[in-house]
Parts: sequence; C-alpha cells; structure tokens
Amino acid sequence: MATTEYRVINPATNETEAEYPTATDAEIQDVLARADAGFRAWRRTSLDERAAVLSRVAELYTERRDDLAAIITREMGKRTREAKGEISIVIDIFGYYAKEGPGMLTETPLSPRAGGRASVRKEPIGALLGIMPWNFPYYQVARLAAPNLIAGNTIVLKHAPQCPESALAIEAIFRDAGLPADAYINVFASNEQAADMIADPRIAGVSVTGSERAGTAVAEVAGRNLKKVILELGGSDPFIVLDGENLDRTVQAAVAGRMQNTGQACNAAKRLIVVDSVYDEFVDKFSAALGAMQPGDPTDAEAQYGPLSSEQAAVSLIEQIDDAVAKGATVRTGGKRVDRPGAFVEPTVLTDVTPDMRAYREELFGPAAVVYRVADADAAVELANDSAYGLGGVVFGADAEATADVADRLDTGMVWINSMQGSMADLPFGGTKRSGVGRELGTLGIDEFVNKKLIYSPRG
Repeated sequence: MATTEYRVINPATNETEAEYPTATDAEIQDVLARADAGFRAWRRTSLDERAAVLSRVAELYTERRDDLAAIITREMGKRTREAKGEISIVIDIFGYYAKEGPGMLTETPLSPRAGGRASVRKEPIGALLGIMPWNFPYYQVARLAAPNLIAGNTIVLKHAPQCPESALAIEAIFRDAGLPADAYINVFASNEQAADMIADPRIAGVSVTGSERAGTAVAEVAGRNLKKVILELGGSDPFIVLDGENLDRTVQAAVAGRMQNTGQACNAAKRLIVVDSVYDEFVDKFSAALGAMQPGDPTDAEAQYGPLSSEQAAVSLIEQIDDAVAKGATVRTGGKRVDRPGAFVEPTVLTDVTPDMRAYREELFGPAAVVYRVADADAAVELANDSAYGLGGVVFGADAEATADVADRLDTGMVWINSMQGSMADLPFGGTKRSGVGRELGTLGIDEFVNKKLIYSPRG
C-alpha cells in the first residue's frame, strides 16, 4: 500500500490541506519504461515540432498565471505578486528555447589538420531525472525541462514533497501543449526510489536543485553508476559595498536581494560585506528598512513578506540566530518569531558574527542577513571567499575598475555589478565549490545533457 509523503501544508496557517500517495515500486518501474520508450519516439520529432510545443507551453503558463500562482502560495507561502513574477521568468525561458534552441543544436563544422571533413553533432542522450526543490516550484523545473525537451531528451520529474499540486499543474500544461505523455512524467517518488531510478540504466542523467546534503547523496549514487549530474546547491552569496556612492540605492538593492521569496533563494544576498567608511550608515539604513517590513498573509497585496516554507524552516532559522546571539553576535533588528499563526520569522540583521558561530559558515535560508565590517576591497574579497559556497555575488561601487577587479577575484559562478542578483533565460546559472557543478540556462544550459558526437570522413 502506498505511503503518503506529498502534502500541501499551508505555511501561513500550518494546516494540512491535501495529501497525495507516494508511488509504489511497480509504478516507478512503469514510469522508467515509459520515459525510455518516450525518448526513442521524442528524439525522432523535428526541431520545429519541439519548438511548437515549447511555444504553446509558454502560452499556457500565461493563460493560467493566476491559478498557478495561487497553488504555490498555498504550498510554500510565496506572496502572490512574487508567484506571478516567477511565472513570468518561466514564460520567458520556454519562449527563449522555443525560438533560440534549434539554432543552439546546429551541427558545427570543423577543419581537421589532416584533411577530410569533420563536424560535431549534438544529440540527445535519453531520459533524465529531475529532482527539484520547493522554493521556486515552476522556475526550477523550467530550467531543466525547456533546454532538454528541445534537445530531444525526456524528463522524469520528482518534485519536492510539499509541492504536489504545482507538480501536477506543470505536467498538465505539458500534456495540454501537445507534448507526448511519455516525454515528461511527474512522479511522487521517495528519496529511496529516486536513488534506485538514478542507478537504473534507463536514466541517462540527473539534475538536482536543492541542499548540499541532497546534492551529495545524488552525486554519490550517480558517480557509482557513471551518470552525468548537474548540481545547483546552496549558496551564501556575498553582497559587497565598496563606497557610499548612491548608498540609498545600494541599501534598497540589498533589501530586495535579501528578502526576495522571504529570503529563501539560493542566490540571495546573505553576507553583506561593507567597507569601514560607510559601514555604520549602511547598517543603520539596512536594519531600519528590514525592521519596518510588515508580515502578512501571502495572498494580501499589502504584505511585505510572507511565511517561511514550513514550520521546520522557521524553527531551523531561529536556531541559527539564537546560536549566534549566544556566542556574542549583535541583533540589529528582528531575531524572533512573529506573534501570529504560521511559519513567520522577523527580518533579522546580525553583526559581530565570528567564525565560531553557525551563521558564519552556514546558509541562512530565510529573512536573516549578516553584515560584516572590512577595511578595504582586499579584505572584502578575502572574507567573501572564506566560504564553502561559491554560487553568486554582488559588488556595488562607483569606480568601474574597482568593482570589476573585485568581481574578477570572487570565487563564484556568477557576479552582478551594481545590480541585485537575478536570473535571465539567456544567461548561464550555476556555481562552484560546494554550490554545485554544471550550468543551466543560456547556450551553456542546452549543452549539459547532449552527446557531442564527432563525425569524420577522410574524404571531403
């Protein structure tokens, strides 16, 4: 008998609203057989056919925007306005690959020194397993599905257990857009079943967006079975302030960068590193801005931030904050649960954080930021790189040469200069160090799960 791992627990109320059974082992085997057979059919479709499906997917996301937004607001507490914003980037991703994807798959001619004719052909490799998180339920799936469906691969998608209804809504959009039923299959699998699927020869590769722990577990199984992996894991991104030029604008960007999705973004600005000359003013303004933010029901347009994704997420964040305070950190604002039902935590600013505190090394996945004082740009770079993570980073400053130099020295996969971090369909997304391997989106994203086959003939 199937167990139940997949539940909708509204974090604004902590009430369970729906439950869905986990797949049986027999159902998992059926999914694998379908995805493998589906690949053999889908890879033979023309690029024009694939592009037409992706274009229709973008249209359906547009048509269903309000309903889709409402689903994830219930599932993981994303404010309605932010939920609709997430769907906008999803629409852009599918539209981008529908238009530009075919050109990215064009055969590339080579010029062999020995003469003859050679080229590199990009071919799909098979059924892929996607293991996705709860914080951006539609966007994370789009990053995997759009480039790989246009390339001719098929997808088996295991979503986060708290996102069953958005998972089903995604699958329904693909069906309604005309994608064959076996080219994209949602499955409510357990972690153990996911490990079995990775080991199965019918799965050609796996993509994970999630925690470092999840990525490590997946990579271990994939490595044993010689499977290609893409890992987009945690981040503790630095936000470096080099001077006081346009400080109000910089503070505004820092607030937006930290509080996006109630602070639950892997590439959010989590460590704010400020040069001594403007540190005090920055901390005062940043703390005042966060402290003034008002919580609310995520469906309320007036709410400035919503609940965390779950009660456990709120408990875990408070434990990290309490650890820092117990060891001498200063709370400039916040630091406590909000006195209302639901998984709410006050926007929090910590200073005087030292390496013996959890907040120094761990990712703070919620509305909490650490602000550090440094002497100069060199010290800022040294502190920024003193992290196991290397996803993204932000540099603000008036001197173009200085900001470019700092950006060049950061050990991260992405750097944004004088702009809060973000994501665009045509720009690669990914990190280094413990933040993962591989890239999604842009031209690099489509190359991750294709066979770059050399074709050579000695006769031209």
